[in-house]
Amino acid sequence: MSFPFLLQRPFSTSIRRSYRIKNIPEDIVAKALTTQPTRRDRSEDIQSIEDIKPEAELQSISTSKAVRKPKTRKANIPLPINRFDLPPRSKWRNYFPTSGMAFKSRISIANPETAALVAESFVPSGSRDKVIIEAYPGPGALTRALMQLPKERIRKIIVLEDVEQYLNFLNPLQEADPRVQVLPMNGFSWDTYHQLDVQGFLDDVENIPWNQSNPYLHFISHLPMDVLGEQLLAQLLRCAPEQSWLFKHGRIPMSYLMHDWVWDRISASTEDPARCKLSVIAQAVSEFSHAIEPRLLVPYNNHFYPDATNPAYSSKTENRRRGTPFVAGTFRPLEHQIIQSGMLDKWDYCLRKLFVLKSTPLKNAVGHLAPGSDVLKSYLTGDDVPLHQRTDMKKTIKKMSVEDWAAVVGAFDRWPFAPEELLITDSFSRDDRI
Repeated sequence: MSFPFLLQRPFSTSIRRSYRIKNIPEDIVAKALTTQPTRRDRSEDIQSIEDIKPEAELQSISTSKAVRKPKTRKANIPLPINRFDLPPRSKWRNYFPTSGMAFKSRISIANPETAALVAESFVPSGSRDKVIIEAYPGPGALTRALMQLPKERIRKIIVLEDVEQYLNFLNPLQEADPRVQVLPMNGFSWDTYHQLDVQGFLDDVENIPWNQSNPYLHFISHLPMDVLGEQLLAQLLRCAPEQSWLFKHGRIPMSYLMHDWVWDRISASTEDPARCKLSVIAQAVSEFSHAIEPRLLVPYNNHFYPDATNPAYSSKTENRRRGTPFVAGTFRPLEHQIIQSGMLDKWDYCLRKLFVLKSTPLKNAVGHLAPGSDVLKSYLTGDDVPLHQRTDMKKTIKKMSVEDWAAVVGAFDRWPFAPEELLITDSFSRDDRI
C-alpha cells in the first residue's frame, strides 16, 4: 500500500551580488580560491567570503533585498539516560516528532493518571494471567500503566511498534520486565500476526471454545486518526465471523482508544445520520461499550499528545482532527454471529452497492445490486415468506437494521443469478493487509 507524498523543494540559499563592480583585486581572488569552503563550515565560509569583499560591493548588497540566512538544521537532542521513565510532557517534542508520514496520524496518551485509568478499565480487577497484544503504543504511557497493574492480572505484554523514535522508549521496558516483549513490527500488517504464530509468541495461549469468552488473550490499541485506523478496526471486526486472526483462539476482547467520530459511526443507530457500512458490520459481529466515561478524557490537551493547540501544526489540513475528543471502548465478539461463515464477501458486496443509495427506499434500491436483482423483492416479501419475516421494503437504506441486512444478503445468496465473482474494492489488498 502506498500513499502519494507531497514533495517540497529543498531549502536553498543564495547571496545576491552586485554586478556594478567589475575590478576585484587579484590578491583577493587568489585568497578566495585557495580557501575552499567545506560542507561542515559552510555558514562560516559564507561569512568569511563576505568579509573579504570590497567595501563598495558590501554596501551594494546591504542596500538590496535582505539576504536570507542559511537554514540551519536543529542539532539532534541526545536521548536521556533513563528511558524507562518517559520524559516530562513539555519535552516530548524533543523526542517524538509530530509531522511526517510516520507521525502525523499518531495520537498517544500523555497523562500518566489517564493511562492508569484506561489500563484499569481495559484489564479490570478479576482478570487473571492475560496475554496482552498492544498495537500502536507510541511512547508507551499506556504500556507502562499496564505494567503497573497487579502482576497476577497480566502474564505477558507483546508490544507492536515499528517507529524508531518510539522504540527508543519502549525497548527499555522489556529490559526491566521479563513479561514485556517489544517487537519492531507494524500493527496494521497481516504478516505481523502471522509472525506471532510462527515465532511462537502465542504458543502458551489457550484456545477456548467459541461459546465461551477467552479470558486469557486481549488486544489493545490506539487507533491512528487517519483512514488506516478505521480500516484496521473494520478489518479486525470482519475476522470474527470466520474465527480468523486472533479469534482462532476464541472470542477475545478488543479495546481501543479512538476518535469519538469513529465511535459515533460504529454505534450509529438506524435513526442516526452517521450510520454507515461500518455501523452495520460492527453491530452484526460484536457488542461494544465505553470502557470509561467519555467525559473523563476531555479536554483533549489534558490527556493526549500531540498538543492540539501547538501553532507548529494546528493549522495543517492533515492534522485538522487533532484535538477532537477521544474515547475508550471495548468490543466483544457475539457468540451467535449474524454474518455466517463464508458470507462476508456477500455482505461487503451488498453493503457497498446499496449504501451509495442510503436515502433510497429498499424497494427502489435492490435492483442496483446486479442486473435482474429486482426479483429479490419476492424473496423478501413474497407470499411464501412468513409475515414476521417479511422485510419492510419502504425503509431507506440507512434505516435498515442488521436483521434487515441479513434478510437482503440471505436473499442475494439464494438467488441463482447472483454474480459469481464479487468485486472486492477494499482500499488495500487482503493478501498483505488485515
